[in-house]
Amino acid sequence: MARLEGKVALVTGASRGMGSSHAELFVAQGAKVILTDLNEQAGQTLATRLGERAIFLRHDVTDLESWTNAVSEGTKVFGDISVLVNNAGVLGPIASTEELSENDYRAVCSINQDGVFFGMKAVLPSMERAGIGSIVNISSIAGMAANYGFPSLAYVASKFAVRGMTKATAVEYGPKNIRVNSVHPGFIQTPMMVEATNEEGGDALAQIPLGRIADPREVSNLVLFLASDESSYITGSEHLVDAGMLAQ
Repeated sequence: MARLEGKVALVTGASRGMGSSHAELFVAQGAKVILTDLNEQAGQTLATRLGERAIFLRHDVTDLESWTNAVSEGTKVFGDISVLVNNAGVLGPIASTEELSENDYRAVCSINQDGVFFGMKAVLPSMERAGIGSIVNISSIAGMAANYGFPSLAYVASKFAVRGMTKATAVEYGPKNIRVNSVHPGFIQTPMMVEATNEEGGDALAQIPLGRIADPREVSNLVLFLASDESSYITGSEHLVDAGMLAQ
C-alpha cells in the first residue's frame, strides 16, 4: 500500500527545489497534493505532469488571506487537508547585523517565519475536521546553530523561530491527534542554495563530513516519513538532514 494513500497534502514553495521534490514523492506515494507558489508557470507545469492527484494554486505565504483562499480552494477539490509541508523560504541578503536593513530583515522573516505561522493557523481547522494531521515545517541547520556562513541574522532568527513554533504547536495540538515536526537541512542541491553558495564563494564541501551536497530527494524521504502514519509517535521534534555538519 502507498504510504500516503488517502491523505491530502498542501506543499508550499512547490514549483522548484525541495518543494517540487516533496510534491513528486507524495503523489507517487498515493497522496493528493495541493502545490502552491508564486511561480505560476513552473507550478502549473509540475501539477500537469503529476496528473489528477495534483493541483496548483498561486499563493503568497506572507498573506493570511492568501492562505485562507488556498486552503478553501484546495479542500473543495480534494477534501480536508491532513498534511502540511511549510517549505517556502528565502535566504535573504548576505549582510552583517549592522548592514542588514530593516526592510530586508522583515522580508526574510515574513516568508520564513510568518508564513509558517499563517500556514499552521489556516490549515489546523481542516486537520481537526479530518481528525488527524501532520505538519512538517522546513527549517535549516541555521535553526540549530548560528554559524556555517549563513547570509544574515534574519535567516538564522527566522529558522530558530520555526523550530520554536513547531514545538509550541505540537504541544497544543497533540491531544487532537495533530503532529508537528521540523526538518533541518544542511546543504541541498537546490537553485536557491546553488545561488547562495556561488555568491559567497565558499567551499561548502569542506564543511560536510560526508563530503557531498545532498539531492533534494534525500530530504523528501524524511519529510515523507514524518507525513506518514509511520511516524505516529513523533511530534514536537527536530530532524537533521545535514550529513553530520552539526556533529562537529
